[in-house]
Amino acid sequence: MTRIDVRKTNKLFIGGEFPRSESGHSYVVNDSRGRFVANVALASRKDARDAVAAARKAFPGWSGRTAYNRGQVLYRVAEVMQDRRPQFVEAVRQGEGGTTAAATKVVDAAIDRLVWYAGWADKLTQVVGNANPVAGPFFNLSTPEPTGVVAVVAPTASSLLGLVSVVAPVVVSGNTAVVAASPERPLAAVTFAEVLATSDVPGGVVNVLTGAFDRTVPTLSSHMDVNAIDLAGLAGDPDQAHACEVAAADNLKRVRRAPVQEPDWTADPGTGPMTAFLETKTVWHPIGV
Repeated sequence: MTRIDVRKTNKLFIGGEFPRSESGHSYVVNDSRGRFVANVALASRKDARDAVAAARKAFPGWSGRTAYNRGQVLYRVAEVMQDRRPQFVEAVRQGEGGTTAAATKVVDAAIDRLVWYAGWADKLTQVVGNANPVAGPFFNLSTPEPTGVVAVVAPTASSLLGLVSVVAPVVVSGNTAVVAASPERPLAAVTFAEVLATSDVPGGVVNVLTGAFDRTVPTLSSHMDVNAIDLAGLAGDPDQAHACEVAAADNLKRVRRAPVQEPDWTADPGTGPMTAFLETKTVWHPIGV
């Protein structure tokens, strides 16, 4: 019996739910050979603002958790990704082209990257915090704290490993994120959102917008309730990156600048992606009290 072709329309991921775009618009995503794969929601400026509100609402609870617990949650995400490995392999193969073996290596690297960041969760403070030497009867302690709501412009070419490499360091350190996914290769981000929804990640900690960057990124760049922005996805687009930096200056956002070209995401990221979105709190405490 011939079955009806059920064409999926993927939704946004905001506040732990999967709403349609408020505009009602979607767009067609084709694979690397130009064949239809799926319809995906086309996020609007209103969707971007809703995602920021969801991320702000989730921030106190997420940043208030212990670092050890955030590591556990991130590790759980890796576990669920491992269970859904074949779906991720297909999403990467369709979006980025290449062989199934090559896509499998990308998915494995993305899962390993999540485990790596999960391991950093309860060690970051010891590495970047400090007991400072001072002249006087005081303890002087510096400790990192999350910046707040971070907008992430995801890489456009590396739809999964690049995505995980920019989202994981933001949330593992206690920030919440609004992610603008790769417009041409959003399937890996959509599948990643489904994993987040079925893991232990609280609603609003990560929010995923799909669609053209020019519909959401300018809004995120100028939004007064966004504390920082990662422009990784604007690699090779200096004009748009500069415009975002100018917009971000209005409320003194932290900006992780766009690279000249998309980096090799398989390389060791170091601690830089995590420390880019941390503030340092210094406390003085008298000795003997």
